[in-house]
Amino acid sequence: MTESNLDFTIQKLGECRFSSPVSDRHFLTDNDLLLYHSQLKDFKPYSDMWQNLPAMELAGPRDKIFFDPNELNCGIVTCGGLCPGLNDVVRAVVMELHYGYGVKKVLGFRYGYEGLVEKFGHIPAELTPQNVSRIHEMGGTILGSSRGNQDPCEMVDRLQALKIGVLFTLGGDGTLRGAHAIYEEITRRGLNIAVIGIPKTIDNDISFVQKTFGLETAVSEARRFTYAAHSEATGARNGIGLVKLMGRDSGFIAAYTSLADSQVNFCLVPESVFTLEGFLKALQKRIEAKGHAVILVAEGAGQDLIVKDVTRKKDMSGNILHEDIGGFLRDEIKAYFKEIGVETSVKYIDPSYTIRSMPANAHDSAFCLLLGHAAVHAGMSGRTDMMVGSWKGEATHIPISLAISKRKKIDLHGWLWETVLASTGQPRVM
Repeated sequence: MTESNLDFTIQKLGECRFSSPVSDRHFLTDNDLLLYHSQLKDFKPYSDMWQNLPAMELAGPRDKIFFDPNELNCGIVTCGGLCPGLNDVVRAVVMELHYGYGVKKVLGFRYGYEGLVEKFGHIPAELTPQNVSRIHEMGGTILGSSRGNQDPCEMVDRLQALKIGVLFTLGGDGTLRGAHAIYEEITRRGLNIAVIGIPKTIDNDISFVQKTFGLETAVSEARRFTYAAHSEATGARNGIGLVKLMGRDSGFIAAYTSLADSQVNFCLVPESVFTLEGFLKALQKRIEAKGHAVILVAEGAGQDLIVKDVTRKKDMSGNILHEDIGGFLRDEIKAYFKEIGVETSVKYIDPSYTIRSMPANAHDSAFCLLLGHAAVHAGMSGRTDMMVGSWKGEATHIPISLAISKRKKIDLHGWLWETVLASTGQPRVM
């Protein structure tokens, strides 16, 4: 799908016949749309067909809803790796369902999509305002999580058996693909079950969403470790502080962290290819000029330097398992400077699990509340096979098929990367 024929049409289960119990809200209509493009040049292909401009539905409550709240059961599932804000979203969904719409039964499926398959024996947890009231103060997810594909037929069997009307799925690219498969099986059976995705990826790599929850918390926490790396580097002659952060295929955390702590001298991300020789020579120049250096590397950067085999191993979700680029660079840096007769002190820090298990900060927590409420409004209105997101500061609806069509990456000619280069002073090409 090209930029000139984007289709943001949202699927619906049917006519909305019930009046919304949500009071004192500004209701939106299907004509409340947000243009996808911002820059004037992007509108050129549409100059003679303004009615076909790509536009996203704005998220929010509708005056008519599809489900009768008094007869509705809902389910929530969290999948994939941990991320700050998971509990915040679960809490927001439960609270809005209960207090906003009067839905009495909300089930939390344990350990990801495994919880939707009866043979695993995971008993769903009943979620009430009382037992989720303080979960936002904790990191991780109270529901547990897992990776790996499950049979859509078995998952829909469980949804039918438990009379679930709306399923909220929290996860990244693989989770969204699973949600789409569940939707297809639901459609094949002709069932009225809505599937609403809430994008969870600390890497911020979901397309058509400006940012995902957890990113700001990750950057805030990561900055503590670049501070430590800088202290270590400046505390020794020819000191080098090396920090590895999350970023399997997209380097947003590393890029934003390098801006949040402008003491970072090299930011290495998957999007920007570099050679070992080029990087080491640039590092040598930095050491000769300043006597210390701080390096920030995303986990997916420089994998071609370590692994030559095209048949790479994958995890249970189908993601390529990366080698430890941090440990590799540490050893190569030590060997390089030893060979040229320069004594260095290299300190390597990998805080990945520490960062992703933290509770959400204030900004992320507020963002999670917005997404949770938007997801509930979408589900109650009978929308399905979609996820909620944010675009240009507005909450929006995005078809899951569009969201999983490509992975979002740093634009190497965009403002973010240009600012990283200006801040670090690293060469554009290494």
